[in-house]
Amino acid sequence: MGTRFAIICHGMDEAAAENAAQAAFAEGGKINAVASDYLPDSELMRLPAGGPAVELSPLLAELLAVSLDAAERSGGAFDPTLGPLSRLWRESRRTGVLPAAGQLEAARAVCGWREVEFEEKTRMLRLKKPGMQLDLGGIAKGFAADRMFEVMKKRGFTSTCIAAGGDLRLGDPPPGKAGWRVGLKTFDLEKPEEVVELSNCAVSTSGDLHQFVEIGGKRYSHIVDPKTGLGLTERVAVSVIAPTATLSDALATAACVAGAADAEKLAMRCGATRVIVRR
Repeated sequence: MGTRFAIICHGMDEAAAENAAQAAFAEGGKINAVASDYLPDSELMRLPAGGPAVELSPLLAELLAVSLDAAERSGGAFDPTLGPLSRLWRESRRTGVLPAAGQLEAARAVCGWREVEFEEKTRMLRLKKPGMQLDLGGIAKGFAADRMFEVMKKRGFTSTCIAAGGDLRLGDPPPGKAGWRVGLKTFDLEKPEEVVELSNCAVSTSGDLHQFVEIGGKRYSHIVDPKTGLGLTERVAVSVIAPTATLSDALATAACVAGAADAEKLAMRCGATRVIVRR
């Protein structure tokens, strides 16, 4: 999924912890195999568009269901169908050249979460428009962190932190502590702007602290704005605390797209327990 995953856990048996962690990483690997758009042979990348419906694997179907739910709840601020735009924008970040107007318009024309037909019970998916491609990068890491945490928990390691890039899934506090100390980094690489103590929840931060590009004197984020098809230009960073990493991951992205003025309102409406917005 293009990022580093790490597991921190507390327990009395190091060998058991190692075995549990390997099982958790294997679970994350399964999600990567079906949902990554960095792997050309992943199930996600092999989905046809513009033709008949196809049956998804149970794992991808579950992830797609929560993705479409996040799209609906956020009013499209989170959109899992931006694959064509994501590809264009990755190329722009690599070359430092904005997409040609025709390319951008063509990519925008085949995006839109409402152009997805999905029946959760039968796991049947149809991407209505030729050229459509899903991009679950704004939710798959959080989904994987949740699934990995459940593996650790079932094996007795309830005091666990799963770190997946900018997403954290936290269990019981470390022994003798009130919670996991989480430093929220938004605009300063050297130090956190706030340190919070959290447990049995998730926290995700989105923004352009690490991933951005300057083109023509303008700073663009790696987060694509569904309305323009380009990276966000408003300097905003959002940290979302929520019950699950699946939710916090999607809402952190959606809140950035909504903009600083509406970020907190959108995320809280969609199930966040706390939102920190920096601009």
